Amino acid sequence: MLTFLNLAQLLLYIPLLALAGQGLLFVLAGSRRQSNVFYQLLQLLSKPFTVVVRKMTPARVADQHVPVVTFLLLLIAYAVVSFEKINHCIRIGVHLCQ
Repeated sequence: MLTFLNLAQLLLYIPLLALAGQGLLFVLAGSRRQSNVFYQLLQLLSKPFTVVVRKMTPARVADQHVPVVTFLLLLIAYAVVSFEKINHCIRIGVHLCQ
């Protein structure tokens, strides 16, 4: 169970960091961000998650807001997995979670 929770945290952490990096480059690079290689790499890493969120959200949600919604949903999922991991470690004993 601990391995599964660690894997889930890792799979959520990577797109979270990619979306945070995209946000930072959005601020720093401005309108030239689409030609930035690092921005494109971060977009590639987070694209599977943004596509799923785009399909889940209504058409009224603008495409430019989908990465923000994706980030927030991933952040909530990461918090849930982290709390479950803490709960699991408390149940089995903290010394077994090292």
